[in-house]
Amino acid sequence: MDRRRFIAVSAVGAVGTLAGCTGAAQEDGSQNSADSTRGAAPESAAERSIEVRANGEIETEPDEASMHVGLEVTGDSADEVETELAEQAEELRAAFEELGIPNDDVESGRYDVRPERDGTDYEGSHSFHLTIDDVDRVGDVVDGVTAVGADDVGRINFGLSDERRAELRDDTLAHALENADEEASSIAADRDVSITGTKSVSTRNVDVQPATADAPEADMQVAEDDTAAGTSTEIESGPVVVTASVEVAYGFEAID
Repeated sequence: MDRRRFIAVSAVGAVGTLAGCTGAAQEDGSQNSADSTRGAAPESAAERSIEVRANGEIETEPDEASMHVGLEVTGDSADEVETELAEQAEELRAAFEELGIPNDDVESGRYDVRPERDGTDYEGSHSFHLTIDDVDRVGDVVDGVTAVGADDVGRINFGLSDERRAELRDDTLAHALENADEEASSIAADRDVSITGTKSVSTRNVDVQPATADAPEADMQVAEDDTAAGTSTEIESGPVVVTASVEVAYGFEAID
């Protein structure tokens, strides 16, 4: 179930050219002050604005996960390492298919065969990047790939699909604009002016902060033992956070 909550983030507002809305300045008895008041051109309504920067934030459950899976091989020669990597990669791709991960969601990553620094053997590695569209099956994927020889499962990122990201982007921007409206109204009330409308709006940032979970090397044997025992590795994620920032300028007029 989609768990989502809105978090109001206080906005910082700045009142621009408020002095112009109150008409001519009061005389203080000073001739210089009177001359200054008479010489100042009245500010036009078009120049009056209240400028506000506001944020919006939404927390939601992830609907997509991604991870890196790696193979590591050592051998007496480069050819031996390359052959072993090819065989293990074939087994790994077969496991991806059995786990229901389509080829479009599997990206081949770094491939490297090199001499060991200390010794005469060779070592090689081949990594894959996986996208999983069912976050509840991440544990099964970890079990499945370790069962066929994956040596390295990196950090697991829990995020949002493109469709969900677009939907929450609109919701988060709307929430940021609501916060901006509230802040501008508060400023206007404090200065005894009335908001006449929106003069400009700009979007600063819309970001998605994924949740992460580690599958450290220390847990790889645990995953293998769980698979042998017929149990599934459980990997839990926190919420994904979507944030947006807007800047809005509002026109205003004095209250009669």
